[in-house]
Amino acid sequence: MASFGKFIKAEREKKGWSQTEFGALIKINTPLVSRIENDKKSLALDKVKLLAKVFEIDYEIVKDLYFADKFAKDAYKYKCSESVFSVAEAQTKYLREVNTTQGKLTF
Repeated sequence: MASFGKFIKAEREKKGWSQTEFGALIKINTPLVSRIENDKKSLALDKVKLLAKVFEIDYEIVKDLYFADKFAKDAYKYKCSESVFSVAEAQTKYLREVNTTQGKLTF
């Protein structure tokens, strides 16, 4: 799997857009597009929904790729062990269970 920046570059190239054309669509400048595609800078979270729309890809898929890349880069940066991924999965499951709201029953 490639980084999120490489994903953006591949999708942009599939559409045949220059970095300038693509940047205009998601409202960022060309140098920033280049830095994002080369993994020197991260795309701002508030641009992820627009990115999904521009690429015509389901937002949930793009959001998952964004956060998976962010988490993996942080885990690598801080030299975490491989077990960090299973711990994170368990923590996510726990947070979902704790934050689940009870539905209302109507009789």
